[in-house]
Amino acid sequence: MPKKILIVDDEPFNLDLLEQELADYDYAIERATDGVEALEKTEAFHPDIILLDYMMPKMNGLEVVKRLRASEQHKAIPVILLTAKATQEDKIAGLDAGADDYVTKPFDSFELLARVRAMLRIKQMHDTLDEWNRTLADKVKQQVGELERMARLKRYLSPQIAETILGEDDHLFKTHRREITIVFLDLRGFTAFSDNAEPEEVMDFLRHYHSEMGKLVFKFEGTLERFVGDGIVVIFNDPILCEDHVHKAAQMAVEMRDRVKELRTAWRKKGYDLDLGVGFAAGYTTLGTIGFEGRMDYGTVGNLPNLAARLCAEAKGGQILTDQKTMSRLEDAFDAEPIQELNLKGINRPVAAFNVIAQK
Repeated sequence: MPKKILIVDDEPFNLDLLEQELADYDYAIERATDGVEALEKTEAFHPDIILLDYMMPKMNGLEVVKRLRASEQHKAIPVILLTAKATQEDKIAGLDAGADDYVTKPFDSFELLARVRAMLRIKQMHDTLDEWNRTLADKVKQQVGELERMARLKRYLSPQIAETILGEDDHLFKTHRREITIVFLDLRGFTAFSDNAEPEEVMDFLRHYHSEMGKLVFKFEGTLERFVGDGIVVIFNDPILCEDHVHKAAQMAVEMRDRVKELRTAWRKKGYDLDLGVGFAAGYTTLGTIGFEGRMDYGTVGNLPNLAARLCAEAKGGQILTDQKTMSRLEDAFDAEPIQELNLKGINRPVAAFNVIAQK
């Protein structure tokens, strides 16, 4: 694209002379005969440089320069003043108004062309710097936006899921089958508590309780699938793989039970008769996204989550129940006591259950 030059003079002869001098250099030339027309042509023509006469009718060159410098869109356009007013005071007045250079009439053709080329080079450098700055600003804005998005995601999702979403690793959320350990937690006595307490009191309690349990979920690298009132569901080994996921789930459950024991002292003082029941199981299941286009959740379906949920429902306050198959993978590392076989809803045969006591 040829560089565009706006030449402004109230004398047609001077305009012809300027155009003739610039014609051999493949510039795109536009003419204006006074200051008002110069501003109008600037809006329409978008020149790369303006050669501007000092003394003109309607609006002189100094006023044109001042208006250009006051315009956000045009303030960076280089302006060379051309005038017969050659006193030091005139030059200072022109430069103070915002002109970039000053050439006196009658001008030397070689000098004028050299100054035009110099101004165009300077403008090119400024344009390049502006482009770099815009690119940098866009990158910074994008990074800030990503950090804000990450912060929002981590407020509502576990870090594992948040990081996966931010990394756009979408295949991890497609329907798939994998061995996991799933943990269900539920508070015994919560229904009676919520029936008798004020809603604001219940919400304050849940915020504190979820915060305490959430710290332990993240400590053991579990994936927080969902909160359901006082219920919490945690998955290990999906969507991010987790070594020894059965052991980590058991460790988390034990520490959660012990933490609730500590919290119960303060709860009793407030009249809350609450305790934690836990059920967990390991095995293969199907996982992926559940929902519709406007609202998607990540979760699991099948026999395994049903087993863990039913074990949780049977657990008394302070108990951590699991099935025999899961316990067989923990017996070297955890003490447990067998309890009577359980007939669980949705499970065809009685389940041999164990109450995990502590890590050995």
